Amino acid sequence: MTLTGNRFLAVFAALAAIITLWSVPAHAQVTAFKQAVAEGAARDKDIAAFYQANGYKSIWTGNTGRERKRRGELIKALNNAGDHGLPVSRYDPDGLLAKMKAARSPRDLGLVEVEISRVFLQYARDVQTGVLVPSRIDSRIVRQVPYRDRTSYLVNFVKSSPSGFLKALPPKTQEYTALMKEKLRMERLLASGGWGQKVPSSALEPGQSGNAVVIMRNRLMSMGFLDRTASQTYDAKMTAAVQQFQLAHGLAADGVAGQATIVEMNRSVQERLQSIIVAMERERWVNQERGRRHILVNIPDFTAKVYDNGKVTFETRSVVGANNSDRPTPEFSDVMEFMVINPSWYVPRSIVTKEYLPALQRNPNAVSHIEITDSRGRKVNRGAVNFSQYTARTFPFSMRQPPSKGNALGLVKFMFPNQYNIYLHDTPSKNLFNRESRAFSHGCVRLADPFDFAYTLLAKQTSDPKGFFQSKLATGTEQTVMLKEPVPVHLIYRTAFTTPKGHTQYRRDVYGRDAKIWDALSQAGVALRAVQG
Repeated sequence: MTLTGNRFLAVFAALAAIITLWSVPAHAQVTAFKQAVAEGAARDKDIAAFYQANGYKSIWTGNTGRERKRRGELIKALNNAGDHGLPVSRYDPDGLLAKMKAARSPRDLGLVEVEISRVFLQYARDVQTGVLVPSRIDSRIVRQVPYRDRTSYLVNFVKSSPSGFLKALPPKTQEYTALMKEKLRMERLLASGGWGQKVPSSALEPGQSGNAVVIMRNRLMSMGFLDRTASQTYDAKMTAAVQQFQLAHGLAADGVAGQATIVEMNRSVQERLQSIIVAMERERWVNQERGRRHILVNIPDFTAKVYDNGKVTFETRSVVGANNSDRPTPEFSDVMEFMVINPSWYVPRSIVTKEYLPALQRNPNAVSHIEITDSRGRKVNRGAVNFSQYTARTFPFSMRQPPSKGNALGLVKFMFPNQYNIYLHDTPSKNLFNRESRAFSHGCVRLADPFDFAYTLLAKQTSDPKGFFQSKLATGTEQTVMLKEPVPVHLIYRTAFTTPKGHTQYRRDVYGRDAKIWDALSQAGVALRAVQG
């Protein structure tokens, strides 16, 4: 997007007004200007610190070529903020231009100077690290956003090329670029009318024909999953197209347009566009180096992946926290330091008091596969304990499951010590990995292929990772293996993401977090737009 002719004239008029002002006698204008800057900046400690350090000199409103360039590039960036899914109304570039044009005195100019800096700082932070504060949207989004010092934006901007500095602010990841490209494509699609009529059926099967099948055919063609065809029957080509659609939306790829498939197929361009804008905001929240090797767990995708130099080198299905009470898996980043082979399961206090204590009060021999231990880790004789005398608050014991194939953690766990007690691990409940939606755990992430995951991690520090791992496993006792190179772990939540080939995939909002984020973005001024051409 570029400045229109009328907007260009407005910018030119505003700049001309500023230049005219600077023809006022120097001493009078400088004193009034500096006083106005000091007064206007006093309401923002970071802006005040910057102008105090530079002697209250202008960086925007002077008549030098560099200052004109700064003003022009900022206005251009603000007008194009919608490309990033940002709230253009928050920056009000038209209002800013009007204030520039209306400046009639050095004092007016000083106040405009501060206002431009305020808008610049707002835009810089929004486009680099996000519009929203994650934890205010959902208490389980505990991500530490890499905020930059606000004063440093101004300090570094005046030392840099204006266009280069502004272009460097958004995330430079391949994912952000691909999402932005897809956003612009979807906006054009929205302007042209979307994908057409929704499928008027709750389910369709191969072999069927009729109006609903024709509408599904047309929708699949509009979405790019089916080549042009005049077939009015749910034939082999349409079955293959439905399978491709299912794969792109995290559904069981059986080629049958069941209820879940039809629901996802009938989602509007507007809904998908919202998911993309939310994903771009989330990408800004992690706008930092993720590690040459790192682990990425996408909660709604139910996958865990190992990345090496930007490419996926290992992938496995996962089970994540159930969507109830305190079980949803939180979002954060940490560093994996070690794995434990043949782990004991030290039952979290919440499970002990909420689930196991009531069972023990009904039957002291309940959950007999779990040991009850005292404060020194010694096994307690169940027969000597009157469980009914304790409450969740007063229960003095811990519970532990020794290493075994039936252990709740399976035969290996992967640790990135954190205050949320979240980690990756094996599980004896292998059947859950065959489910389409896999939100069943107490919050930790279970892996379908934990041994292969371990071999991938160990391959960096031993020539025989499988043999090394199996030798530790064969001991039957708890074995801690440190990673010589700790690996960053990122637990993210993306209902829209792209593949290496640039295709966009969508997943269901399993915890409803993206709906909350969109609502908050909308309240902040982010709006869907339809773009012609």
